[in-house]
Amino acid sequence: ISGPRAAPSLIAFAGVCLGISLCGLAGNGVVVWFLGFHTKQSPFTVYILNLAVADFSLLLLLLLLLLAFLTLAAFCTSLWPFIHHYQHFVFVLGFLCHLFDLSSLGLLAALSVERCVSVLCPIWSRCHRPRHLSALVSAALWALAGLLVSSLYGTYTYTEDSETILAGVALAILVLFSLMMLVSNLFLLLKLRCGSRRRQPGKLFVAILLNVLLFFAFGIPFCMEVFIHLPDSGDLFPEDPSLLLALLNCTLNPVMYVLVGSCRRRRFQRSVRVALDRQEYGSTRL
Repeated sequence: ISGPRAAPSLIAFAGVCLGISLCGLAGNGVVVWFLGFHTKQSPFTVYILNLAVADFSLLLLLLLLLLAFLTLAAFCTSLWPFIHHYQHFVFVLGFLCHLFDLSSLGLLAALSVERCVSVLCPIWSRCHRPRHLSALVSAALWALAGLLVSSLYGTYTYTEDSETILAGVALAILVLFSLMMLVSNLFLLLKLRCGSRRRQPGKLFVAILLNVLLFFAFGIPFCMEVFIHLPDSGDLFPEDPSLLLALLNCTLNPVMYVLVGSCRRRRFQRSVRVALDRQEYGSTRL
């Protein structure tokens, strides 16, 4: 915000982002509700549940940011003295946004690799795979994201060299996770379509593939920006188009779960619970 009054176009853009955030919160909330309380857990639904929690949390934080921005824009004359507190508020939200964004990236990469391993080593996956491996991997990814982001923000007031090093580490992790998603899904697709026994992709694989495509289309710009630009309150202001893309990515993920679960019979009117159950059933194929 460069002055005491925000541009009308910026306020309109923030309003659009606000509407998308509300839709995404509703969709991810439904996924969390059914996978967390009404669906039997499987190795894949654990990842999807954690991914939905990360997306829901990121959307909630961005919603709070947008509400604070719109409130400041609407009452700029009376609230302008509080801009310093607003910047501290955005700084804290920025820390949490980085955390949930990196966690979401890691969970999607783990889900892709897990699916690939289940096809390459089906006997091990069914008979010898540790029962709580998905939960342990998810917890490790949350811890890794927390450690990295805490280190990133902890050096914000220190030297510029330390910030550059940590930003490079964050970008390296971004590239690594992206390559894991790309290679595992590409290999799996080639095995399905070009192997000696050609098979139709299962619903879970289709859902994962669509989510990965959404991430590369909408999630990469936001991830790149939040790690290239180190903690700075101005980076999360809503004039940045990558914010809109990130909101679309988080909002469309639960739509993919539901559509893939119901599209085979073209019965979209069925309940979300049935769609999610079908998707879980699809994990036994492939």
